[in-house]
Amino acid sequence: MERLKQWSEFQAVMSAGSVAKTPHFVLHQWQPCANTSPGSGFEQTPTLFVAGVLMMGALTPKRWAKRAVTRNLIRRQIHAVSQEFEKDLSPTAYVVRLRAPFSPQLFVSASSDALKQAVREELKQLFGKVGRT
Repeated sequence: MERLKQWSEFQAVMSAGSVAKTPHFVLHQWQPCANTSPGSGFEQTPTLFVAGVLMMGALTPKRWAKRAVTRNLIRRQIHAVSQEFEKDLSPTAYVVRLRAPFSPQLFVSASSDALKQAVREELKQLFGKVGRT
C-alpha cells in the first residue's frame, strides 16, 4: 500500500465522492473517469494513479483536531487500520477524512489509550462498510 502525498491527489479522490461515513470520519474512493471520447479535441491528461495499486491518504484538519499530537495519533491509526483491511479494499486510491472533533470532555488527554481505541473502533466500522467490488 502506498500513501498519497500531493494535494492534487487528495483533491481528485475527494471530488469523486464518499463511499462510507461514520460520526467522525468519511471515506472517499477514487473512481476513474471512463467517459472521455476520442476526437473530442482535448488532449488526454495523464492519470494521477497507477491502476491496480492501493493508495491511502489521511486528512486530519486542525479545525477538528487542534493539537498536533491528536492529529498524528489519528493519522497513524488510519494507516494502521487500513493495512488490516488492505485485502478487502479494491486497488484504487482512498482518502479518510476527519469530519468532526472527538469530545474533549470524554478524551481529556491529547493522546491517550482511550482515544486511540475509540478512533480504531470507528475506523474498523468505516472500513467494514466498504468491501471489494
